[in-house]
Amino acid sequence: MYREADLGEHAQQRLLGVIQTQTDIARLGPDLGAVMTLAAERAQALTSADGAVVELVEGDDMVYRAVSGMASHQLGLRLKRATSLSGLCATTGQLMRCGDSETDGRVDREACRRVGLRAMLVVPLRHDKNLVGALKVMSRRAEVFDEADMRILGLISELVAAAMFHATHNSTEELFYRATHDPLTGLANRALFFDRLRHDLADAQRSGEGLAILNFDMDDLKPINDRYGHRAGDAALCAFAGHLRDAARKHDTVARVGGDEFGVILTRVQDRDCASRQMRRIADSLVTRFRFEELELPLSGSVGLAYFPEDGGDLERLVETADQSMYAMKRSRQRSEM
Repeated sequence: MYREADLGEHAQQRLLGVIQTQTDIARLGPDLGAVMTLAAERAQALTSADGAVVELVEGDDMVYRAVSGMASHQLGLRLKRATSLSGLCATTGQLMRCGDSETDGRVDREACRRVGLRAMLVVPLRHDKNLVGALKVMSRRAEVFDEADMRILGLISELVAAAMFHATHNSTEELFYRATHDPLTGLANRALFFDRLRHDLADAQRSGEGLAILNFDMDDLKPINDRYGHRAGDAALCAFAGHLRDAARKHDTVARVGGDEFGVILTRVQDRDCASRQMRRIADSLVTRFRFEELELPLSGSVGLAYFPEDGGDLERLVETADQSMYAMKRSRQRSEM
């Protein structure tokens, strides 16, 4: 593809980074959520970017399904396909470069300001013969990206497209499912959790209804992994996920948002007391045992709550409040066991 003599040291390092990315994507297998997150992180690291995004086409929207860097707090953000540069890229299948978002009439200028970007480079993502999204890198500074960045981004997009094809073959519907669900537990993944949280929070703000976020953290997953192996740890995660799913109401969202962290969005809650009762009911269902081969092992978790509107109307603030509440509970339990 490139002769070594034609490349500077920096260019060689970037190509080695692309090769390492290919190896790392192969290790992730069919976990498309993880593949897209890795692609965003490497696209940022290997170009002149301050952040990166993988956007998927969903109806009339482009949805942020993986984020990195300056876009880290924008997971689940939706842009109109018809008025965004990434939408134009996903529609035409052509690479798009924006030198300055303040003067480029093709971009959604308000969305650019909200994210904080001035320049971007966008390449299409294909699944088989279908245009399914875009890989975008962004910068806080104008006129940043060059031809080398374009080549690197194109190579990474091809790696993502290959991973999509091998994971889902010809089924675009399966592609979107795998991109938004955890492959181990079948729950919504972090990207879908934040997408729904943005939507549900906007609904609650319009209607005046209450909304709560529950953040659950499994207890003692590491000791199970260390003593019985990762197969037992996976069984524990699946058991925990199953109890969460069974205890939640049908219209609530249950997601695995991290390794041993789970989130629940409680919609249509009348007040904080109602949210607290729902939290205790779900938490009580997790204090149980699960079977792994010939063993019965204990299962439990710590939980934190954030309630809208009392704990604020900002998504990041609500998530942080739920995290802090959960860690406070975990510390309290650890002190009581000493």
